[in-house]
Amino acid sequence: MAPSAALTLAALRERIDEVDRRLVELLNARSELVVEVGKVKRATGTPIYAPHREAEVLARVLSMNNGPLPGRTIEGIYRELMSGSFALEKPLTIGFLGPKGSFSHMAAVKHFGSSVGFEDLREIAGVFTEVQRGHVDYGLVPIENSIMGGIVETLDAFAKRAMPGDGGSGAGASRPAPRGVKSGPQGIHICAEVQLEVHHALLGACEPSKIRRIASKPEVFSQCRVWLATQYPQAELVPVASSSRAVQMVREAAERGTLEQEGLAAIGSQLAAELYDVSVLFDGIEDDPNNITRFFVLGRHEAGRTGHDKTSIMFSTLNKPGALVRVLTDFQEAGVNLTHIDKRPSGRNNWSYTFFIDAEGHQSDAPVAAAITKARRHCRELIVLGSYPRSQRILG
Repeated sequence: MAPSAALTLAALRERIDEVDRRLVELLNARSELVVEVGKVKRATGTPIYAPHREAEVLARVLSMNNGPLPGRTIEGIYRELMSGSFALEKPLTIGFLGPKGSFSHMAAVKHFGSSVGFEDLREIAGVFTEVQRGHVDYGLVPIENSIMGGIVETLDAFAKRAMPGDGGSGAGASRPAPRGVKSGPQGIHICAEVQLEVHHALLGACEPSKIRRIASKPEVFSQCRVWLATQYPQAELVPVASSSRAVQMVREAAERGTLEQEGLAAIGSQLAAELYDVSVLFDGIEDDPNNITRFFVLGRHEAGRTGHDKTSIMFSTLNKPGALVRVLTDFQEAGVNLTHIDKRPSGRNNWSYTFFIDAEGHQSDAPVAAAITKARRHCRELIVLGSYPRSQRILG
């Protein structure tokens, strides 16, 4: 390197050091304000995590960004900054479908940052239960995959808790009440949504040519069907409860010294490879690179309105002709766009169903509130599971 270039580099690094000094001062000045906010929240019983406020902060800082840093970098910095703020106000614990290294774990880390606690609750139903009991502050569950559709375990967990048919406690707001009686919120609510890019990798600790068995979640096999048929047509596919559990199995076999005899590999995430110290043999093996999973954040408090919201609703219709059409028409006539619809067997009578819809807007918005009121006339039960800020970006 020429002397003049070296001097220029040294001068630039000195300027960077000075900017870093000022940044740290400003970050700590912000944190001092956060501590005061935490005192006010604790004194007033205000929830520490406020999804609507988080959405407002991210929207504002991204609007101020003129580059050259990309918006994704700015968002990542602020998510970690807000994660540290949670720790200063009151440590939070986030429940997820584990083990660690699952895509649910990855989504939780990317959304809440690394300064909160994470709890592996092993089953989607367990996430609902532990949030409802208050053993964790919030829970994160998958609701929909762009390739495979709705996640039945999550839909069934909503239905079981919110529509037990016996007057039990509900999972969401607005349990149907007698005509003219306003329902109150109870149980747990959807308070945020998260979108995560899903990229699968073949993970192992032996030579690729020695692989005879591949473990993962059944849905993952479906998302990698073409690649598996091309690269490992003779391999036995071993279904397990989660992709991260499959990676754990590879690590356990390696520690026993039986990995080559078992010929075992797993399909999982890059995060799981790091956590369990196994190698990435092939990356990006999903058939569709635009594979996205949407998650719900569950909490015991409702999110406020941001102006860019969604409302998730669950209902079962009266047994009369055209009831479902009338419900959907009520939203259409109110000018409310529906972005998602799904159904599950009710579990009570054959050929009766529980429907799930996502509507654009907050339940406090006049058009959404009007549509819900009209739709109730055609429903045996209608429950608002929550209104929450729409996810503006896909986390990668």
